[in-house]
Amino acid sequence: MRILVIEDHLALRTAMAAMFESHGHAVDFAADGRNGLQLALDDPPDVLVLDLTLPGLDGLRVCAELRARADRHVPILMLTARDGLDDKLRGFEAGADDYLVKPFAGEELLARCLALSRRHRAGESHDLRIGSLSIDRRSGEVRRQGRLLELQHTPLRILTILAEAWPRTLTRSELIQRLWGDAPPQSDPLRSHLYLLRQALDKPFARPMLRTVHGVGFKLESDEGAMP
Repeated sequence: MRILVIEDHLALRTAMAAMFESHGHAVDFAADGRNGLQLALDDPPDVLVLDLTLPGLDGLRVCAELRARADRHVPILMLTARDGLDDKLRGFEAGADDYLVKPFAGEELLARCLALSRRHRAGESHDLRIGSLSIDRRSGEVRRQGRLLELQHTPLRILTILAEAWPRTLTRSELIQRLWGDAPPQSDPLRSHLYLLRQALDKPFARPMLRTVHGVGFKLESDEGAMP
């Protein structure tokens, strides 16, 4: 992998460089948000490791700007000393793909970067397509059979996660971990969001795409060949 790390703490940058390079990965660094954003736009990395608290532009701004301006999807792992649910949700809303709280083990950072690179098929287009379903991960626009779907933030994230995993089935616990990390809401965190997703994705159409695999989890099925 080619990894870009935007982190202003010198000792942590040095430790991450040694760890990534010892496993054969190439690493570029920036110590502030503005320079890091420009590096990511000029030469998009396979994975971006992004600190939340940065001089110049903070991590949330860097994340949002990269999502708005990059011509491809760059997987973003956000690093922060903040572990509150609100902080995580703000990171995900800005466009982060994963979240790791400091202090962390180097092995976990490496494993998460590898998973992000595989999951997002690094360097691919922002567009995801399954049958008549298209998802623009940059704009958040979703269409099925050419019809624009109105989706709230969490149902959109669920749909995107399932589309990135397609045709694999994701377990309930995998979805919860991807959505909320180690701090999910107290009540059933998926039920209402899955209902809203089905109302937008499936109810107006003849063939449902969101399938519950009983005893396993959830998956998307292509509607290719379905009549409008």
